[in-house]
Amino acid sequence: MHRLYVIPTLVINAAIIAIPALLTIMLAFYRWDGISSPVFVGLSNFESLWHDRVFWTALTNNLIWTVIFLTVPIAMGLLAATMMLVARRGSTFFQVVYFLPVIIATAITARIWQGMIYSPITGIFGLLERYGLEVANPLTQVHTALYGIAVVDLWHWWGFLCVIFFAALRQVPQDQVEAARVEGATFFQLMRYVLLPGIKPTIMLMLIMTVIWSFLVFDFVYILTQGGPAYSSEVLSTLAYRSAFYDLAVGKAAAVSVVISMFGLVATFFYIRAQAKEFEE
Repeated sequence: MHRLYVIPTLVINAAIIAIPALLTIMLAFYRWDGISSPVFVGLSNFESLWHDRVFWTALTNNLIWTVIFLTVPIAMGLLAATMMLVARRGSTFFQVVYFLPVIIATAITARIWQGMIYSPITGIFGLLERYGLEVANPLTQVHTALYGIAVVDLWHWWGFLCVIFFAALRQVPQDQVEAARVEGATFFQLMRYVLLPGIKPTIMLMLIMTVIWSFLVFDFVYILTQGGPAYSSEVLSTLAYRSAFYDLAVGKAAAVSVVISMFGLVATFFYIRAQAKEFEE
């Protein structure tokens, strides 16, 4: 009888997730402009991606983005969360300050950085140039555009990780923390031998979710550069968007979406495997 309560959830998931996902996979094998009738082309869309230089640039950028977000914000969040746990005083205030950028809409955050930081007219870079300091705007340079966008997302994202890690750290038995302090453990020894092992499941979950979210990044890239200059900041999601709504190549966009999903599935597989292994131990 209790199983009947699961049916509404299954129906909602099927309508919102499963059916659109299956349709997307089907469209990846068709050529369709969104207006006329779809034409089955087999693996043609995937072959087109294989020979598309922009696709490989976008995939490379996604991999670079993933590496950045698997290291910098994770390290920042862990360090700040541990410091709040050790200091104790003012932790609530710092949680609010760190988490504040997360609750601001990404479009607003991107526009603020675009107008107040990166703008050559109204931003800090324009102010530096007026005072004779020639500092290149990273969004206008081929080799730095992706990193300029990443800085914005890092500012927006790391506070969320900090709050998550802090909540997990508070669940670590305090007797272990106090014992380490009595033994004279330094701050970094406390992190390495007591705190980090205590929140390993949370860290693993955030690492996996970071991989998934890194391949879904769209808003900051599209608002700040739209994938430019010269596709230097193009990612898979913006490529799929441009293919569907600019080039009217819906089949190609669906193929790109399938590639994005594959990375998410691989990350999920490793997470489930790690969780199963930890449960067995």
